[in-house]
Amino acid sequence: MKQLFLNVKDGSMKLLDQPMPTVKENMALVESLYTVVSAGTERGLTSFGGKNLIQKALERPDQVKKVMEKLSTDGIVTTLESAFNKLAEPMPMGYSGVGRVIACGKGVTEVQAGDLVAMVGTAYHCEINRVSRTMMTKVPAELEDYRQAAFCALGGIALEGIHQAEVAPGETVAVIGLGLVGHILCRILNAYGCDVIAYDVVDKSMPGTRLKAFINSNDDNAADMTKALTHGRGADKVIITAAANTNAPMDLAAAIARDRGIICMIGVTQMNIDRRPYYERELSFRIARSYGAGRYDSTYEQKGIDYPIGYVRFTEGRNIEEFVRLIAQKRADFADLITHEIPFEKAADAYEMITKNPNHERYIGVLLKYGDNQEKWRETVENPKAAKAAGGDRIRLGLIGAGNFVRSTMLPIMKETGRFEFRGLATTGGVGGAQANDGNAFAYTTNDYRKLLEDPEIDLIAVSTQHNSHGKFVVEALKANKNVYCEKPLCLTLEELEEIRQAYAESEGELFCGLNRRHAPLIRQLKKELKTDQIPAVYDFIANAGFIPNDHWVHDEGAGGGRILGEACHFVDLLQYLDGSELQELRVTAAENNAYPMNDNVLITLRFASGAVGNIIYSSMGSKKYPKEQLRVLSNGSVYEMDNFIRLRKYGSSRTVKQKLKQDKGIKAEYEYIYKVLKGEAKNDTIIDAFRGQELLIKAMQTVKER
Repeated sequence: MKQLFLNVKDGSMKLLDQPMPTVKENMALVESLYTVVSAGTERGLTSFGGKNLIQKALERPDQVKKVMEKLSTDGIVTTLESAFNKLAEPMPMGYSGVGRVIACGKGVTEVQAGDLVAMVGTAYHCEINRVSRTMMTKVPAELEDYRQAAFCALGGIALEGIHQAEVAPGETVAVIGLGLVGHILCRILNAYGCDVIAYDVVDKSMPGTRLKAFINSNDDNAADMTKALTHGRGADKVIITAAANTNAPMDLAAAIARDRGIICMIGVTQMNIDRRPYYERELSFRIARSYGAGRYDSTYEQKGIDYPIGYVRFTEGRNIEEFVRLIAQKRADFADLITHEIPFEKAADAYEMITKNPNHERYIGVLLKYGDNQEKWRETVENPKAAKAAGGDRIRLGLIGAGNFVRSTMLPIMKETGRFEFRGLATTGGVGGAQANDGNAFAYTTNDYRKLLEDPEIDLIAVSTQHNSHGKFVVEALKANKNVYCEKPLCLTLEELEEIRQAYAESEGELFCGLNRRHAPLIRQLKKELKTDQIPAVYDFIANAGFIPNDHWVHDEGAGGGRILGEACHFVDLLQYLDGSELQELRVTAAENNAYPMNDNVLITLRFASGAVGNIIYSSMGSKKYPKEQLRVLSNGSVYEMDNFIRLRKYGSSRTVKQKLKQDKGIKAEYEYIYKVLKGEAKNDTIIDAFRGQELLIKAMQTVKER
């Protein structure tokens, strides 16, 4: 199937080919019929992509701040590489459409295969989308012109503005901005029995949008004209739908609102509030969060868990349901807003029109129409352009999963080594697979990971999926006698760990875990100087991990296992490597803090057979301006300090400093090590430590839970 992406570097569009997605629990697969090109949101994204780096920085000072924070801790080279890698990643476009259900996952009971549905959120410009049950609604049979349902996200945005503004039937509502969302909003308000006064810098009114009046927002008498139309009172409610880089819509809203009126923002403008009118008339300002309750809540949007209607009447899903109801019952009609239907294959023409408009066309609602392309049903997509390694010197890689780490770090570094040939990529669908394949072309992409296990040309299976699936994939790959590289952690339970151990013992393949810190050059240098086989050391490691919201999947014990199992294993392994003796004891003490209830603020104490002890502080409470990882080692009259894998200081009879221009956490060296082991040039001496560290960490976290 094909999906449309934005090249963030230059603002161009590209259609990428990938396998159709697989169905998941609480989700359905929907074959797209029409999707909406947003002349506001998507035009803004496209315009942003076409700007140079300085212009991008001026437009997004929040992102510049993040870059500067990273620069202060990780160094200039690492920061620039990270920024450019992010800009090189294509962005999926689209968020509103109508289509036909082709498959339903467990838990989806509201619709069935064959139903027409309106969909939002992951309703990308894509031939087949995977959509949560809470973000779609069935289109009734009586709605003959189902194209209108493609506007459902925009209708949801308008309805959320109406709810936030507490609009009541019979009120006079001012709508500032008469673009596509403005017209949709005006028509819904009219269906609800409200008088509507519209404002814009140009008269864009249409016969189908029945207005009480249109007023030019640049008219100095706009406020007086509004009062004349409202018995001298002003508008009961003001909803701003405009997209403008000025504060003019906010100033106008304050001028035309009545005493104790409500102003609601659903557009994108500056939001500087002048205290005087707000104080004198006790005005209220609201901002609507996209298309309803549930937006940005992963439990609602990704897991498909709805809010009880007794507590939340209008969620995202119920807003689009209401929008479709208004059309189906002929209370509102949006057919005349559709000015263009453009074939999906020519989507670039649509974006050229809404950005440059070389033919000076009048457009409002632009739809992409999807044809009957039989190629979209493919489960495996071959890539004839993929480079094939000459000779057989490279390791042929089969990759399961295409998350952020894979795209931003794993694949670029593997490519940099020149040691790997990208043979097969397996994902369940979504945008990650296309993004990963775009800059690192695999010979084929599939939605069935078993094809990789059955492929005799694949030398190494890499597993980089959600943590709860690591154990399953590792065991199956080892049983297929494949060499396996698993991103940390190896698994989440002792039962899984035992299965992996047994499968490894019986397999012809090697096993590696992505615990890369031990391979970092500064850590290797420190290891050379320590004499831990003669003199014990004391280790102190600080992981300033940073805050992650509680609804992030890594905190979900069923999916991510928590941050300690998922990330602190890195630092346990690092100390295992430095000491070199068996890790005999590991204890975890969790901080008790109601503000941080996820057990991601802990003290981990270690004891080694050498007599050495270690201490790991893992915390989400620290500042981003402080380095993320620091190590101190005290041994044989010396103190060593490692700062964020950039510099290593030694305090002994003299003070020495080893500095690196680029942060190096050992990932490239780890991949070189895997290559050498598989080519018979080195022995795999890391996996035993990974087994031991993971076992003790799982047991310690079980003890924490039992307290």
